[in-house]
Amino acid sequence: MKLLEDKDKIRYKEFLEGHKRCNFQQSLEWGNVKDSWIKEVILSENKEGEIRGSLCVWIRKIPIFGNIMYVSRGPVCDLHDKEIFKDFLCGANELAKKYNAFVLRMEPDVEKNDEKFREIVTDLGFKIKDDSKDFKDEIQPRFVFQLDLRGKDKDTIFKEFHQKTRYNIRLATKKGVEIKFGTKEDLKDFHKIMVETGKRDDFLIRSLSYFEKMYDELAPNHMKLVMAYYEGQPIAGIIPIMYGNKMWYLYGASSNSKRNLMPNYLLQWTMIQEAIEQGKDMYDFRGVSGVVDENHPQYGLYRFKKGFNARFVEFIGEVYLPYKPLKYKLYKFAEKTFRTFRSLKKKFMK
Repeated sequence: MKLLEDKDKIRYKEFLEGHKRCNFQQSLEWGNVKDSWIKEVILSENKEGEIRGSLCVWIRKIPIFGNIMYVSRGPVCDLHDKEIFKDFLCGANELAKKYNAFVLRMEPDVEKNDEKFREIVTDLGFKIKDDSKDFKDEIQPRFVFQLDLRGKDKDTIFKEFHQKTRYNIRLATKKGVEIKFGTKEDLKDFHKIMVETGKRDDFLIRSLSYFEKMYDELAPNHMKLVMAYYEGQPIAGIIPIMYGNKMWYLYGASSNSKRNLMPNYLLQWTMIQEAIEQGKDMYDFRGVSGVVDENHPQYGLYRFKKGFNARFVEFIGEVYLPYKPLKYKLYKFAEKTFRTFRSLKKKFMK
């Protein structure tokens, strides 16, 4: 086990981009976007000194409680190699002492039914919380849609879409919706539409400066801004992230006007085609609610993503190691109370 040093950064990036479990949220570039956190990377190496596993840990002080250690979508390794996890545990314990952390909290992109992974982490003292259903219950979504692109061409992928999805893509094209790749300057138009979307769909949005920071750190190799126009006016946009063997649909926005032109369908199809051209293995549509009910307020998002014939995936949830169990219980209670209060406040303000 070793902690990442400056001299290791290039080979860490090469390891991450070349691993089948690569995730952009474990990258140094994404860590730079989240500049309010301290970043540390735990490396597991084989006898030859080659990286065989990595765990990017973010550390931040939580008022009253102290420092929390958080891992977003890691680790990157063979999930069934216990020796690697022993290295991670050794590194985490070292970091917990260094930062006086009260918990290590991970939200890995590991499927819920991976019993071998469960066995390894629980044997090493980790606990698992796998009962959340809604977005508000976790930092990262537990339920996602993933489209497997391996061995398929564009025609095959398109034919496998739901009939209504194919119709909407053709409709957008027929009605004259144009798709263009944007620049940093175009983020202003995207953000205006994002504000409109947030008000309509009742969710908090990032500032323009946040998206500009993303662009500075990730574009053009790992981030695109893709905009839809009608008669020269921007009506929708998405931000996909490309890293290693995958592409993720990270942010999307659509204007209240011209939604009948179905620009979001054409935007998704454009980037799925781009992912195929880049040789990606997967297009990840990211989160949906785990409550699959037509009466649920997020059901429309579920139906939209399902229409692309993507697979509905349930991740394991929160895997955590409480260094100070009582403090962590109090923190979780405070976190849940705050989210409930914020939700009630939003309803009251309507």
